[in-house]
Amino acid sequence: MALLKVKFDQKKRVKLAQGLWLMNWLSVLAGIILFSLGLFLKIELRKRSDVMNNSESHFVPNSLIGVGILSCVFNSLTGKICYDALDPAKYAKWKPWLKPYLAICVLFNVALFLVALCCFLLRGSLESTLAQGLKNGMKYYRDTDTPGRCFMKKTMDLLQIEFKCCGNSGFRDWFEIQWISNRYLDLSSKEVKDRIKSNVDGRYLVDGVPFSCCNPSSPRPCIQYQLTNNSAHYSYDHQTEELNLWLHGCRAALLSYYGSLMNSMGAATLLVWLFEVTITVGLRYLHTALEGVSNPEDPECETEGWLLEKSIPETWKAFLESLKKLGKGNQVEAEGADAGQAPEAG
Repeated sequence: MALLKVKFDQKKRVKLAQGLWLMNWLSVLAGIILFSLGLFLKIELRKRSDVMNNSESHFVPNSLIGVGILSCVFNSLTGKICYDALDPAKYAKWKPWLKPYLAICVLFNVALFLVALCCFLLRGSLESTLAQGLKNGMKYYRDTDTPGRCFMKKTMDLLQIEFKCCGNSGFRDWFEIQWISNRYLDLSSKEVKDRIKSNVDGRYLVDGVPFSCCNPSSPRPCIQYQLTNNSAHYSYDHQTEELNLWLHGCRAALLSYYGSLMNSMGAATLLVWLFEVTITVGLRYLHTALEGVSNPEDPECETEGWLLEKSIPETWKAFLESLKKLGKGNQVEAEGADAGQAPEAG
């Protein structure tokens, strides 16, 4: 028994074809939007590629660009099919290809749904990428004279100013690395020598942060050095007073920014997916309704359209049987090839 059977007369078939034609061209616009969203996200990720550890984060924008292009191609073709469905002579050339084309459309809808899920689920991968990338960016902050790294200071400063953040997880991350180049240290000074000798790695560590960590909204002049030394500043207690620095880490700030972008794009992709599923279902009904027109000279006859020719359990059983037959056919071909090689060897 056919699943979700619907009766169609000529008027209904024409309305269905016209409605699908319009929906397909709207989906072409939706595909252009998906392509544009993927391109925008890719550009935004490339802007901060210096503080990202690998290229895995580009999987989502590349996927959006890919499904956007495929959406434009498939929906343009489906729109042409729906337009030709109004003319029996033109529809005849599409008729043998509609079943495999519908199968391809179903696979495309599955891929589109998976891309939408990836937009929501790749937050963890992005977080680890940002954590390692920001760590490297802070590590190379002082290398202003090293080729390939001389831009890192500017990158980190602009990043902290734009996103109102400081360090990787917080401003104290700067206490654990040497972010001042030896070029700007007086290595003959006793204080500098003592500070370098005070740790096993021989680094010049200070309880200070770069200027880009300062919050301009604070009424007090920025305190960026000796942050943990209360006696170094008048009326100051670093444990109780709200510091005039950005308190949030850049990893959380960037993750929030990119996370909100990907969540919005995931929601948009889900809407496009629902639209594509509706078009595929409508195309299936149009295909089966036109299949029922046995006499082309009587286009006004009433036909039936359905989603599946059999019930879901029967369709699944038939699918498994076809897979078994395919497997047996491959096995017979392999045995025949082995039997043919044996006499040749003799």
